[in-house]
Amino acid sequence: MLKNFLNGLELDQKGALKLLNLAQKIKANPTDFSQALAGKSVVTLFEKPSLRTRLSFDIGINKLGGHAVYLDSQNGAMGARESVKDFALNISTWADGIVARVNAHKTLTTLAEYSSVPVVNSLCDLYHPCQALADFLTLQEVHGDVSKLKLAYLGEGNNVTHSLMLLAANLGTDFVAVCPKGSSPDSQILKQAEQIAAMNGASVMVSDRIEAAVGANAVYADTWVSMGDKTPLEQVKAKYMPYQLNQALLEKTGAQTVLHCQPAHREFEITSEVMDGPASKIIQQAENRMHAQNALLVTLLNPNFV
Repeated sequence: MLKNFLNGLELDQKGALKLLNLAQKIKANPTDFSQALAGKSVVTLFEKPSLRTRLSFDIGINKLGGHAVYLDSQNGAMGARESVKDFALNISTWADGIVARVNAHKTLTTLAEYSSVPVVNSLCDLYHPCQALADFLTLQEVHGDVSKLKLAYLGEGNNVTHSLMLLAANLGTDFVAVCPKGSSPDSQILKQAEQIAAMNGASVMVSDRIEAAVGANAVYADTWVSMGDKTPLEQVKAKYMPYQLNQALLEKTGAQTVLHCQPAHREFEITSEVMDGPASKIIQQAENRMHAQNALLVTLLNPNFV
């Protein structure tokens, strides 16, 4: 039984496919799940700013009949006013679940260690597993069997890259991260993904050459500067501009689908022509955050419902 969702590896291939299937059911027939979390309260902790994560969880929990309680860092950063341990011990006496968007993965592991209720990672420095679920829900809707796909991520190797390649490896999707030299994904997480992919007949690779993305069914971008990094985009433009998602890159790779986790900086990592173009599934992808997360919450908090 799923207890927490901290890095996405809590789900094996069967579990991930089951969850994506449930997300499609919830999306197609929301009224069937309108009481799935009736009487349950979920505390959503935010150390970082958010649009899609906050709203998709808050509105999604409400659509499942539950109650979301938003707690931001104005109440004092976790671990400063009082320890993360005490946050977990106190919140889990009242709430049925904790969703946390935090600076450091260690905060999540401490929350999970001392919480008696499930803890969900809604973003940290190392992983963004709920985003990856939404991404693969979108790919499944557009392409069908994701094990027949090649997905190419272009840009900085970051938390989004890590979760994408881990879930791709789990689901048997060929994955390539195309990153400038010095901006590759974490080597330990890459090694883990390569091992998982090998068990599922897929490949995971990292390259600094755009040619590695040729043959991809879908291409994916994220901001060039991660949240919290104050480096101006203009300062890194020369480094990352060769990896921009534009019409020429789509034609070069042959990709039919464009994804971006947003917020997007138009004309930097992606052009408006591509973001608003026919290949873009970016708004569908954003909507799917809610459906994927709802499937996860039902699985964690009321598994007998399904």
